[in-house]
Amino acid sequence: MNKTLPQKSEKLDLVRHSTAHIMAAAVVNLFPGTKVAIGPSIDNGFYYDFQLPRAITPTDLPEIEREMRKILNSNTDFVRREVSREEALDLFKIQPFKLELINELPEGEVISIYQSGEFMDLCRGPHVENTKDINAQSFKLMKTAGAYWRGDEKRPMLTRIYGTAWEKPNDLKAYLTMLEEAEKRDHRKIARELNLLHIDEENPGQIFWHPDGWLIYRLIKNYVREKIEADGYVEVNTPFVMPQSFWEKSGHWDKYRENMFITESEKRIFALKPMNCPGHIEIFKQGLKSYRDLPFRMAEFGTCTRNEPSGSLHGIMRVRGFVQDDGHIFCTEEQIPSEVTKFCELLKDMYRDFGFDSDSILVKFSTRPEKRVGDDASWDRAEEALRVACEMAKLSYEVVPGEGAFYGPKLEFTLIDALGRQWQCGTIQVDYNLTRKERLNAEYTGEDNARHMPVMLHRAVLGSLERFLGILIEHYAGALPPWLSPRQVVVIPVASAFEEYAQKVAASLVKRGVRAKADCDNDRMNAKIRKYQGLKVPYQLVVGQKEEEGNSVAVRFRDGRQETMLLEAFQEYLAEKLFSRSAEL
Repeated sequence: MNKTLPQKSEKLDLVRHSTAHIMAAAVVNLFPGTKVAIGPSIDNGFYYDFQLPRAITPTDLPEIEREMRKILNSNTDFVRREVSREEALDLFKIQPFKLELINELPEGEVISIYQSGEFMDLCRGPHVENTKDINAQSFKLMKTAGAYWRGDEKRPMLTRIYGTAWEKPNDLKAYLTMLEEAEKRDHRKIARELNLLHIDEENPGQIFWHPDGWLIYRLIKNYVREKIEADGYVEVNTPFVMPQSFWEKSGHWDKYRENMFITESEKRIFALKPMNCPGHIEIFKQGLKSYRDLPFRMAEFGTCTRNEPSGSLHGIMRVRGFVQDDGHIFCTEEQIPSEVTKFCELLKDMYRDFGFDSDSILVKFSTRPEKRVGDDASWDRAEEALRVACEMAKLSYEVVPGEGAFYGPKLEFTLIDALGRQWQCGTIQVDYNLTRKERLNAEYTGEDNARHMPVMLHRAVLGSLERFLGILIEHYAGALPPWLSPRQVVVIPVASAFEEYAQKVAASLVKRGVRAKADCDNDRMNAKIRKYQGLKVPYQLVVGQKEEEGNSVAVRFRDGRQETMLLEAFQEYLAEKLFSRSAEL
């Protein structure tokens, strides 16, 4: 499938924002008494939140779409007008959610409204100039959902209507086709079909790994371990439960507490760790380090737990318990560019082995957020060091203001999958704060024999191993590369007379480290072939009299190809594919 969806443009953002406005107008027309809330554009579309006089269901969406098309065909201008606070309060006096937003606006801030036809909305804009600038065949309402006003469960529950909008009908068609394919590739569905794992309803966000799923998980983990050891990391392990005082020093208690699971023992408060960095600093602090020890690269398959809202959980893509391929590099300020460059080389190498080339990787540079620790001077230095590192690594990147971690700026590496969807996976963050004396107090002895604070680089290549496996399952539609497949080869005899040869072929492959077995059950040959096609086994070897006499195998490739090969030739062929970690059969 073509993995290129229409590129997002400035005009497309205007179209989506304006279509949300049109949808709100249609809902108000159809459901008198509706209270409108907010309606932004989002990735691939838009939504609007309403308090409605009656519940609506997906069956109401076609009627709303028809009303929207009627409005669009009216060729009405979007008219912007600036108003005073008093006028705004009067205009929206029967709209409580708008009144709340108006009352929270700072004194002196410009208040603007947009009107098209009878409908008026409190909005900064901008919008398209006229309803004719929105193609009436290029949008679709997708679903309804519940949403608390301003995300607060103590506030009213509203009805959220999601839609998608594009510049051209063919763009909409391509997007809907992608969604159909995505539904077929849903990792939850494929994981059930392949018997990889399950998640119990009474224990949301926690995974029960079945044998084949755990085998794939271990293959990924062992691969990461092999790569980081070769790249100069030492592997460690830190406690899963740590006291409140520890998290207060790190700043997590103040900035991240709502996402932490809290427990108590002997009248002391503890938290299950949501991340691994404070523990790594504690290890670094054991025994005074010298500048000669830097850079010091530390890695952990860190088991973390985060108190995610149950409504946000999604298969193994977003869970409460997960493992990160986490790592921290303690270095001097001068070593930042070379260490970031080295990390980028490692990341690209690993992504390549999983089937993602450089064209499938996007890089975002996230700068200081509003909620952060540290002074502006340290943030200036951290952001400048990261910019220099990007130049050294020859990275093209998009700047994302305000999206950095609370302790430092970061690079985020996003993978583009087979359907053109984007998944943020790897990251490296420059931290001048957590190692400070007033925080976790890490230091080393410099060449001048004085004590210095190291810079800490937080990094991960895959991120959550669980989520990354979910991405791989959907990217490959369950047909994982041979080196990751739990069953690589199945040997199928055409009749019971050839079972001994089938066992011999399988044993010869097992000796070479291949995950192979002979299926000598009583099922018919064609039933076995269908079974292993469904299980997405890369290679099925069918053997009968001709194969036994010629010491060969009839290879049925997962992609449908068939070829007869000498057994030795197949062994060499497979060894090359597995050694190179090729995604191709």
